[in-house]
Amino acid sequence: MDVIVRKICNVLISVILTAMVISAAVLLVPHVFGYQPYSVLSGSMEPRYHVGSLIFVKPVKPEKIKTGDAVTFTLPGQEKTVATHRVVRIDPKAKTFTTKGDANEVEDQPISFDRLVGRAAGFSVPYFGWLSIFIRTKQGLLTAGCLVLFVILLCFLPDVFKKEEEPKDEGEDDTLENE
Repeated sequence: MDVIVRKICNVLISVILTAMVISAAVLLVPHVFGYQPYSVLSGSMEPRYHVGSLIFVKPVKPEKIKTGDAVTFTLPGQEKTVATHRVVRIDPKAKTFTTKGDANEVEDQPISFDRLVGRAAGFSVPYFGWLSIFIRTKQGLLTAGCLVLFVILLCFLPDVFKKEEEPKDEGEDDTLENE
């Protein structure tokens, strides 16, 4: 039974740690390359960026943006809210972009250059947007903490099921005698 418990614990530890490392890498490594991850909350850019995906945005100067680029920008009057839509028109004199979600029929109001957060990378990671949102909540932090504790528990669980050592005979002495 000890061998079976140990193998099960090792497999569970490996799976959980692998999932945690991959998740951390997807959420944190892009920062090294200057990208900021954002979660996709609406279907306005489907099929390019699906709801629940994680997209990566790199800051660029407004002058580097071209028509057809997917850009992330802050919404007027909602400084903490961002959207990612495709640029359909640029007015360099007015210093504005006109954008439109790929799935939307109507263009957005022009966005001033100073609202630009950056250009979205041409890829996304499915479902990791949901993970990113969840991990920032109290329940998400609690779940992550519980997973860490669970892994620690799994490390010690096989020892709990280990067969107890054979009891020593009363006459045996495990100390060495000097001769």
